[in-house]
Amino acid sequence: MPTQNQDTEDLVRRLEATGNFKVLRRLVPRLRTPTPAGAGDKVAVIVDFETTGLDAAKDEVIEVAMLKFRYSGCGEITGVTGTFQALNQPSAPIPKEVVELTGITDEMVAGHKIDAAALEAFVADTNIVIAHNAGFDRKFAERSWDIFRHQPWACSATGVEWQKHGFGGAKLTYLLTESRLFHDAHRALDDCYATLEILAPRLPATSTTALASLLDRARRKMVRVWAEDAPFNLKDTLKRRRYRWNDGSDGRPKSWHIDLDEAELEAELNFLRKEIYQRDVEINCREITAFDRFSNRV
Repeated sequence: MPTQNQDTEDLVRRLEATGNFKVLRRLVPRLRTPTPAGAGDKVAVIVDFETTGLDAAKDEVIEVAMLKFRYSGCGEITGVTGTFQALNQPSAPIPKEVVELTGITDEMVAGHKIDAAALEAFVADTNIVIAHNAGFDRKFAERSWDIFRHQPWACSATGVEWQKHGFGGAKLTYLLTESRLFHDAHRALDDCYATLEILAPRLPATSTTALASLLDRARRKMVRVWAEDAPFNLKDTLKRRRYRWNDGSDGRPKSWHIDLDEAELEAELNFLRKEIYQRDVEINCREITAFDRFSNRV
């Protein structure tokens, strides 16, 4: 006699066979893998923070979660090895909008403090730290724990050319949906497991995983180009070219800037001199690697 689960699976197959339905399955977290690491396996940690706001200079972490896993030289995930999760009571009440977004209340974090020694021990053997919005997470991480300043980082949102591979965006929930999965978003550990699942599959029309593509991008040196003192009336030209504005409040130049692969540098300098400055000028450039990418230090 068929079980309820078998009946459900049969229904799913029949629905998808019509071509009119896509069925999403709840993400089931991968279990820890007790098998020993393979020769050449490395260790990655996916991190996610829930915070009282978006400003890393003043807002505080209220939850940290990390998911540690092994990966092979070709970017295959070979096993989950551990998780870390902790709540933290901030110095002021959690804003209402953050409670609504995350479900984390003042009562949940009351009396909790993140054990810095335990956190650093968890991260110590890591070869790379991954976050789905590393430009956000790294700044909070570095402010609170020095160990994150010395780790290479990668961003699973921007470090994979998702649109080039046929995806319509890079939001975590969307990418997970494309893998026919859904999860409870906006809790840190759930988002870590979701990030792992979007990195595991092979990219369309390639023989490599999304993780392999991310790691390849992270290994490349990049250059940050600062268009200092660019004419104000040309700001829209810079914006169309993907330049971003920095207001100078973090100690870096008050200027438009862009991050480029090394191979793109010469063409970009020529563009700035010809189209923006309209003269030969010295342009401020700085090399960036995974050790300082997404950090306020560059």
